Amino acid sequence: MEQLYERSMHFIETAGIWAPVCFIILHVIRPILFVPVILICLTGGLLFGSIWGTVYSLIGVTLSSLVFYRLRTLLPKPFKKIEKLKARLIGSERNPTAMQIAVLRLLPFMHFYLLSLCLYDITTDFKDYAKQSFYTNIPLAFIYTAFGGWITKLPPIATFTLVIGFAVVLIKMRKKEPTVIGWEEFAQAEPARSQS
Repeated sequence: MEQLYERSMHFIETAGIWAPVCFIILHVIRPILFVPVILICLTGGLLFGSIWGTVYSLIGVTLSSLVFYRLRTLLPKPFKKIEKLKARLIGSERNPTAMQIAVLRLLPFMHFYLLSLCLYDITTDFKDYAKQSFYTNIPLAFIYTAFGGWITKLPPIATFTLVIGFAVVLIKMRKKEPTVIGWEEFAQAEPARSQS
């Protein structure tokens, strides 16, 4: 495992600007890979240190949120499952404040896009959403990336064991449900949200 860490660090040192760019892109494509956002923030701390890892994680998580906004606006039907989850957990008409969303993002079991949907519902337009998304992602990026930077000071085997253990816990905590959409629900039209 020490060799894997050393190879990763060698790649970071020789890749130049491409290492942070690849890391930020990893944040954006994270939902496709089913990787928890917290695990990527921890990795940012391991690879880039607390300060730069936080900066890159904040950029990546915010870009991921902005992609969510655009996809939610352009393709509302695939997000019905998240809306149902929101209705079940929070209530369809209730929304947490931006400060509450920032705190909820710190909880490992909270669905990242569920909170993005709540933020979508309380903001007026894309500019407001982008600003609030940036602010609500700061605690998440800072705390977990700083933790990732801290564990690099441990012996390599302890670091590896801690990261793998944390990843297993995060993956086990996810609820795995098959997505089944009936034809009526799939074909049902939804009015588009106005854009500014």
